[in-house]
Amino acid sequence: MNKALLGKTILGIFVLSSILAGCSTVKDAKSTSVSKETASTAVSLKQTVKPTELNGEQATLTAEASNLEVEKGTSLPVWTFNNSVPGPQIRIKKGKTVNITVKNQLTVPISLHIHGYPVPFKMDGVPGITQNAIAPGKSFTYTFKATVPGTYWYHSHQDSVNQVDKGLYGSFVVEDELVKADRDYTLMLDEWMSSSSEGDHEGMKNMDMSMHGMDHSSTKTDSSGQNEQPTSTQPGHDMSMYDLYTINGQTYNSLQPLQVTQGDTVRLRLINAGYLSHSLHLHGHRYRIIATDGNPVSDPKWVKDKLLSIAPGERVDIEFQADNPGTWYLEEHGSSPRISNMKQRIQYTNEQGTNDQPDPLTKLPAVDLTSYGKSQAGRFSLNDVYDVSYTMNLGTREQQGKQEYTINNKVYPDTEPLSVQTGDKVKVRFVNTSANDDHPMHLHGHTFQILSKNGIPLKGSPVYKDTLNVKPGEEYIVAFTANNPGDWMFHCHDLHHASAGMVTDLKYNDFQKTFQPDPNLNNTPE
Repeated sequence: MNKALLGKTILGIFVLSSILAGCSTVKDAKSTSVSKETASTAVSLKQTVKPTELNGEQATLTAEASNLEVEKGTSLPVWTFNNSVPGPQIRIKKGKTVNITVKNQLTVPISLHIHGYPVPFKMDGVPGITQNAIAPGKSFTYTFKATVPGTYWYHSHQDSVNQVDKGLYGSFVVEDELVKADRDYTLMLDEWMSSSSEGDHEGMKNMDMSMHGMDHSSTKTDSSGQNEQPTSTQPGHDMSMYDLYTINGQTYNSLQPLQVTQGDTVRLRLINAGYLSHSLHLHGHRYRIIATDGNPVSDPKWVKDKLLSIAPGERVDIEFQADNPGTWYLEEHGSSPRISNMKQRIQYTNEQGTNDQPDPLTKLPAVDLTSYGKSQAGRFSLNDVYDVSYTMNLGTREQQGKQEYTINNKVYPDTEPLSVQTGDKVKVRFVNTSANDDHPMHLHGHTFQILSKNGIPLKGSPVYKDTLNVKPGEEYIVAFTANNPGDWMFHCHDLHHASAGMVTDLKYNDFQKTFQPDPNLNNTPE
C-alpha cells in the first residue's frame, strides 16, 4: 500500500469508526514483528511533534503510540517518547544527579537503557537482568550521577530489535562546561520500512520475531567504507527492507537546514540509532573528530573530503569552523538510491546559497581512526599483563533452517560468559568470521581501548569506545578495567543479530546479584 492510499484508508477507517463507535486497527509498517506483543496497533490520527529538550535532573519520558510524518504525505505508525521521534534530548551538566522517570502508556512492556554511559548496574535498563520491564500503565525512575561528559543515547532494551525500530529512542548529553561551541547540533541517523517493502514481508509477519528463520543478506561496504546496494547472499542478513532513511526522524526534503553564522565553531553530535552503517561527507569545510562514543580524542587533526563512517550504536562528535559562507551538504556516500534522504543542509545566516550539489557517487577515502590524532600512550598496551583474556569469534550459520549469529559457535544464553573480578585488567579479541555481516559489538557499563586492528597496533590517539564495528575478516584487540560490578550484556548492536544469538555476558564473580525477575512478566532483554 502506498502512503497516499494509506492516509486515505486511515481517514476512511476513522470516519467509519465514528459512525459505528467501533475500534479499528492498522498493520504496523515500521516493524513486521508487532504480533509478538500485540496483534495490532490502534488507529490514531495523532501526529508526532518536534523533539524538545529536557533537563536531566528531573526528566519525564512517556512512551505512547503516534504517527510520524517522515516527509509530506508519508506517515508511519511509531512508538515514541513524549510523542516525538527521536524522543526529547536529555541534557545535564557534569556532576549533577540524573532522574529520568519513564511512564508507559503503550500496551506492551518497555524499558530504558542509556547506551554507552557507565551507569550503576541497577540502572542499566535490561529487563530480566537488572529490572523487570515497565508494564503498561506503570513507571520507573532511573537515577545516577552524571560524572562522564559526552554524547550518548537512550533506547528501550525490552524486545529492542523491534522497539528501537519503532522509534523508542533519543539522545542523552552530559555537558562539560570546559568544552563549548557556538552551535551544537545532534543528528540521529535511522532507517525505516516504508509501504514499498510491506509486500516483501507478508510471509514473515507471523514468524517468531527472534529473527530466527529470516533470510538476510549483508549491506556491504567497499574499500573506502561506502555503502553499496544490499545484495542477497546466503547465509547473510537482508537489510534491503529498510528503504527510507532519515535524520532526526525526517527525510531530506522535510529537514530544516542547520543554521550557522560565519565565524561559528560548530559541533555535530552524530548518533547511529539504526541497523546500517552510514558514511558521511561534509562539503565545503574541513573538520576534526573531537570524540568517539563520548570519549575525547587527543589532539584531533583537521581533515577535508574524507568520509566519516558511523556504525549502529556508535557516536561521533565532529567540529568545524564556519568559514565558507553559503549553503552546504552533509550527505551519505554510496551507490544505493535510498541514501538520497540521508543528507542535511548547512546554511549560513543571511546567505543566498552556493552552487553546492550532492555527489554521493564520488569515491572518497574514509578517516582511519587507527592512525588519527596525536600518538601517545593510553591506559593500556599490548605489552601489559592481563588478568583475563577472552577471544570472541563472531560467526553466522544456519541451524535447522534458522539463521543464527554466534559467539564462539554458540548462541545466547548458551554462550560462555566473560568472567572477571573487580579490578581485573581484561583483554578481548574480536574475530569476525562471518562472510558478509558487520558486527558492531557493544559492551554495557564500560569503556574499552582499541589496541590493535588486524595485528597492527594503533598509531594515533588512543581510541576509547563502547561500540566497535568489526567487519568480515577483521580482528581487533581491546582492553578495559573491570571497574563497574554487575552482570553486563555484551552484544552486537545490529539488534537483529543480537536477537538471533550474538550476545554474551560480562559477569563479575564477586558481585552479589539480588534482583529476581518476575516470572509472570514478559521480560525480553533483546
